[in-house]
Amino acid sequence: MPLRHLLLALSVVAIWGTNFVVIRWGLDAFAPYTFAALRYTFSFLPFIFFVKRPAMTWAQLAGFGVLIGVGQFGLLFWAMRSDISPGLASLVIQSQVFFTIGMSAILYRDRLKALQWPAFALAVAGLAVVASHVSSKSGVTAFGVMLVIGAAVAWSLCNLIARAAGRVDALGFMVWSSPFAAVPLWIITLLQNGTQPVVDSLTQAGTAPWLAVAWQAIGNTLFGYGAWNWLLARHSPSAVTPTALLVPVFGMTASALALHEGLPAWKLGAAALVMGGLAVNLMATRRKA
Repeated sequence: MPLRHLLLALSVVAIWGTNFVVIRWGLDAFAPYTFAALRYTFSFLPFIFFVKRPAMTWAQLAGFGVLIGVGQFGLLFWAMRSDISPGLASLVIQSQVFFTIGMSAILYRDRLKALQWPAFALAVAGLAVVASHVSSKSGVTAFGVMLVIGAAVAWSLCNLIARAAGRVDALGFMVWSSPFAAVPLWIITLLQNGTQPVVDSLTQAGTAPWLAVAWQAIGNTLFGYGAWNWLLARHSPSAVTPTALLVPVFGMTASALALHEGLPAWKLGAAALVMGGLAVNLMATRRKA
């Protein structure tokens, strides 16, 4: 990638990493699927009346919207409510990189470079360290890890849809796919929580939770995923998606500073392994043939 594209990718992952703290604040006021529904409602309202629909099929828009809303963020928010800490969630979600590269190799015949195999091994070792410390004391449960891995799979499928869409208007992509995320999310949260609890949470939420909703919609969805999809339309997933492995650096640091999440040696070791995988993978993708 050109340097300016790399810097854009890094700005996106910085926003995504610090966003795990914002998610935690939002979940203090809203149920997981309510919070996700609000995020995607305000990702298309009122913008859909001013932004032109991108040159994509309805199936692509619907598939992306459902996967990113119900799959990625519905599962992630569910896990973060009580089954995994923000810092650890920011680390485990990065398994999406390997799902994306693996699926891309199968579907698009993208050739994996020799150095990518040890990169994958390092990252898997880091995730294994997290799995070995599943307990209530460590702030992570097996159920929470499974939910976040499910969210990572959904994210990887979104990456492939974005690649298949090609060079379409990135902002329009996010705006017009968001209704397909919001509608099923509202249905799920109403079935799961009931109408009155949802209404009560909306009317009783203070300023901070609503600011968290706004940041989810504008900063993360419209800018973050808009820029991410723009990059995926111009570069192979193996070049773009590994930069997301920096999300845990921002996520764990922000969580430690803002939420006082502990950083014991095993967490730092897991992060170091995953970051090592990132470094090796970047070496592999940037080397000349």
